[in-house]
Amino acid sequence: MTIHFDPTSPKRFREIVAVCFGLIFDDSKLGFLGDVLRRRAESRGTPVEVYLAQFEAGAAAEEVGPLAEELTVGETYFFRNGDQFRAFSEVVLPERMQARASTRKLSFLSAGCSSGEEPFTLAMVAREAVPSPPWQVSIRAVDLNPAALKKAAGGHFTSWALRETPPEKQQQWFTPHGRDMILSNEIRAAVRFDLRNLADEDSDIWRPEAYDAIFCRNVVMYFTPAVQQAVIGRIARSLAPGGYLFLGHAETLRGLSLEFHLVHTHGTFYYQRKREGDEVPARHYVDIGALAPRAAPAAAPSMVDIGWYEAIGRASRRIEVLAQPAQPAAPATPLPQWNLGVALDLLQRERFAEALDLIHKMPAEAGQDPDVLLLRAMLLVQGGKLAAAAGVCRVLLSQDELNAGANYVLALCFEGAGDRQAAMHHYGVASYLDPQFAMPQLHLGLLSRRSGNLGAARGELERALELLKREDASRLLLFGGGFARNALITLCEAELRACLVKT
Repeated sequence: MTIHFDPTSPKRFREIVAVCFGLIFDDSKLGFLGDVLRRRAESRGTPVEVYLAQFEAGAAAEEVGPLAEELTVGETYFFRNGDQFRAFSEVVLPERMQARASTRKLSFLSAGCSSGEEPFTLAMVAREAVPSPPWQVSIRAVDLNPAALKKAAGGHFTSWALRETPPEKQQQWFTPHGRDMILSNEIRAAVRFDLRNLADEDSDIWRPEAYDAIFCRNVVMYFTPAVQQAVIGRIARSLAPGGYLFLGHAETLRGLSLEFHLVHTHGTFYYQRKREGDEVPARHYVDIGALAPRAAPAAAPSMVDIGWYEAIGRASRRIEVLAQPAQPAAPATPLPQWNLGVALDLLQRERFAEALDLIHKMPAEAGQDPDVLLLRAMLLVQGGKLAAAAGVCRVLLSQDELNAGANYVLALCFEGAGDRQAAMHHYGVASYLDPQFAMPQLHLGLLSRRSGNLGAARGELERALELLKREDASRLLLFGGGFARNALITLCEAELRACLVKT
């Protein structure tokens, strides 16, 4: 039968998909959703409007599996993002074995496991790192796509799925069979697969403090914001204190949870559930107060030839003339609480001391407001007060360890104190937490170029250039060191040319 439907049906279908699966599709995917809707209605010999009404009435449970096959992305492979599996082997397993020494039992979950490559990789890594006996290792894997789970159970994989699998592991765990590779029974038996919808509150999967590590990679990004929040909440509850969470490289917990520490090892980011009484990890911090800022150059070279902290220092020295005598900037009427407009205006006019004075006169409770703290920290950096600025950043990070702005300002402090390694670490953290944040990306490019790593510098500066063109104007005002968008773009382009000349 020929299926006809109202042009608004794909949007109605999108709402149903969001409710049933927690999946979000933007307007660019409405054509795809319309095609899926047509196919499914046609396969049932049902008019589209009836098909939609059945779903809305809860009378189409048998359609969940077929729709999951159509709507979910299933492409994956063994040892995907190998840096995360190295961190799992060399950090997670030793730590969790120490924590579970009394029971000698470890439990892991692959949430959104697709056709099984991820949990089977976990099984291989665990087999090599965990002595069995006496240890017991449980690996559970769940997905809502029944076709993917059926493929996982079969244990047959193409050579393309093994493209990142080391040759010695291919020989150890796989047997050639025609054009396929068959996974060993030992590894297949190590994983338990279940058909589950992560958007559901499932007491069997989300048992309190049940898992030592959870891999939920490239899954959360497809959920609606409400479902993202709910899923991360369930993950936090089901991880043992000190347990680990691995997300996809394009995913972060920023804005979703305060239950985790961010961890950065093996060239990758992942998360550790906080234990009671945990504080912000201090292993990447140095005593900024013990380090003096570098002296500004006597000459007046271009921005391309000086470090960022020196450029900020020059801006702060320029305002010494403007501030004598200091002119009152605040209006005659009292400022409303949390109104930062006047202070930001003073920042833009490089009247940092007056802006700081306004911040200090705010009510005491303003000292816990993230926006107030960020502005205060940036003003302190502009004035060369690095130790004080770093202290403000640590207050911010004690509230929200995943604050990209606080990590960026802390990186500025380290750069000003001459600690390039710590600066690059925190610029990298800020860039990871907010991939659309232009300034840390720009600094990574500048520092890479100055350290002679021109290949990395080119990639970072090219990314920064694109981000600067669409960066929010208010964020450039706060974090741009007194330089307007066009000046920052010019700087970025000049640095890119310098990289090309030297190669």
